[in-house]
Amino acid sequence: MFNALVVEKTETGTQADLRQISYDDLPAGDVTVAVDYSTVNYKDGLCIGPGGGLVRVYPHVPGIDFAGTVESSDDPRYRPGDKVILTGWRVGEVHWGGYAQKARVKADFLVPLPHGLTTRQAMAVGTAGLTAMLAVMALENHGLEPGKAPVLVTGAAGGVGSVATALLANLGYEVAAVTGRPETADYLTALGATQIVARSEINEVTKRPLEAERWAGCVDAVGGDMLARVLGQMCYGASVAAVGLAGGASLPATVIPFLLRGVNLLGIDSVMQPFENRQKAWARIAKDLPLSKLEGMIVPAVLSDLPRLGKDILKGQVQGRVVVDVNA
Repeated sequence: MFNALVVEKTETGTQADLRQISYDDLPAGDVTVAVDYSTVNYKDGLCIGPGGGLVRVYPHVPGIDFAGTVESSDDPRYRPGDKVILTGWRVGEVHWGGYAQKARVKADFLVPLPHGLTTRQAMAVGTAGLTAMLAVMALENHGLEPGKAPVLVTGAAGGVGSVATALLANLGYEVAAVTGRPETADYLTALGATQIVARSEINEVTKRPLEAERWAGCVDAVGGDMLARVLGQMCYGASVAAVGLAGGASLPATVIPFLLRGVNLLGIDSVMQPFENRQKAWARIAKDLPLSKLEGMIVPAVLSDLPRLGKDILKGQVQGRVVVDVNA
């Protein structure tokens, strides 16, 4: 028997409780992993919450990512003792995820832990960090390089934004970090931001579809009105890598930034990334992300903290990366 956070359907919604389950309870899969760490992301908050969010089948173990050690494997690519990472593939939503001390998944879901990363560091990066890396890679593939105007990061104090800020700064970019909480300024500066931008400044209502050219690129982790405002502030030919929908799925923008400034809108989704892309992104994380800054992002947690943290992250009250030690 081992510990897991299990979400059950109730007459009034859902209920998340810490309980013991067995190997027989785990879903089918090629590889069984002894989980070391998981994280708390926005989707996890939705899955843990009383409405059930993205979960379709109950009972359910949330946790959209994890890192740990292969315990048994029916796939020749992985052997007992191998260190692995799982992100994406709707794990923690439609397939049981990382909020248990053991997990059983398809081998295709996994990526070997790259040299230079521990499982704890990998989850300090997590799905949010992988998404940030994919966004930066997409921007670079569309011509972004250091030495131009600043690169904007929206939702900078959150998981994706924190890693994107540290990563871009380490790669030599000038980073303008957007936050709605002035108290996060010191945190963002420590990650490498050279400019702190108030959310209200970006979201200022204007009837102009184009404003002064300010940003050489953007990692947008918010969406909605924020994304619409940012599009009109991009430099000619710049790209926006959009990674989140916290601000809503609608886009109240015009086509003018795309037609008159040649702005590129790049959609980034880490869920169904091919193995090669995930492996390349993780290798670059191990190489290009300043691991010393990871400690400053980490909010340590245990399984029993998750019901509270799920609520906090939906309220925008979580700064940095929540790393869950599932064995503590």
